[in-house]
Amino acid sequence: MVSLDPDDSVVVLAHEQFPDRAKTAVGVLRYADYDVTAVLDRARAGERVADHVPDVADAPIVERMADALEFDPDVLLIGIAPIGGGFDESWRPDVRAAIEAGCDVVAGLHYFLEDDEEFAALAADHGVDLIDVRRPPDDLTVSGGRARDADADVILTVGTDCSTGKMTTMLELVAAAQERGIDAGFVPTGQTGIMIAGWGVPVDRVIADFAAGAVERMILDAAEEHDVLFVEGQGTIVHPAYSGVTCSLLHGAMPDALVMTHSAGREAIHGYEDFAIPPVEEYVDLYESLAAPVAPTEVAAGALDTRAFDDDEAARAAVEEYAATLDAPATDPVRFDADEILDALL
Repeated sequence: MVSLDPDDSVVVLAHEQFPDRAKTAVGVLRYADYDVTAVLDRARAGERVADHVPDVADAPIVERMADALEFDPDVLLIGIAPIGGGFDESWRPDVRAAIEAGCDVVAGLHYFLEDDEEFAALAADHGVDLIDVRRPPDDLTVSGGRARDADADVILTVGTDCSTGKMTTMLELVAAAQERGIDAGFVPTGQTGIMIAGWGVPVDRVIADFAAGAVERMILDAAEEHDVLFVEGQGTIVHPAYSGVTCSLLHGAMPDALVMTHSAGREAIHGYEDFAIPPVEEYVDLYESLAAPVAPTEVAAGALDTRAFDDDEAARAAVEEYAATLDAPATDPVRFDADEILDALL
């Protein structure tokens, strides 16, 4: 559980990755209720957030935590999620400086700050909290195949790769549904979504046998509070490293409908460039056939990340082509409007 006060001053660490490879940082800037007062990126020090992400609240980009202390921060949030979730030792001076200044530290890594002897000792000395959002609950169990009994419509994002906008699409759909007066809820399953929503289970850190059960638990709990659930997807079913997480979400959530996400122009799995991305229509068959024995569902809509296009006309043409390939409505929920696909999902 992440329990930050919206009035807290938050510094986001995104060294040498902002904005394109710091999706946690960008997600927090765009969707969280935190007051982000600075971003740490030694490669872009002296620039501003608005220079790179114009549709979020602006903040200065500084070289190190010592420079951000002038903003009287309350929290340092690590806004990078590298492959494997490791801790980069070049961040240690910034984390140390934050703790010594009395700041809580929030991280979504597989490397737990609470288990780091230096950080744990410093945190105890300075009375601050180390919050590892990727640490799952201790009481998870296997799935009972009960998500189909949830008293809510369940929508899940699936993708052609990692970082194709699965979380972003769900958050945009939640906002669009709520604008219509629909009681919609977001189910976070990864570190960034948990940081934004303040709750959730990091499915990629759960024991494999319990992963679908963790998803099922979240679905059943959230269904008691909402009429429609938009579930954050993870990875892709063809990923050589992360396909197990994707399958656990598909079978644990038992969704009524799927949204397929893709990044325009991407031809290979990010970080695994020897593995080509199959044709989009093959993904439709893969996801629907994999779901069918457990809980049949269908790809009812698509979301296309069109950042590769400079102008809206080219982006719109790409979206229309993507929709035709899927044989379902599609949009870029950030560039255009998530409301365009909401009807198909509901």
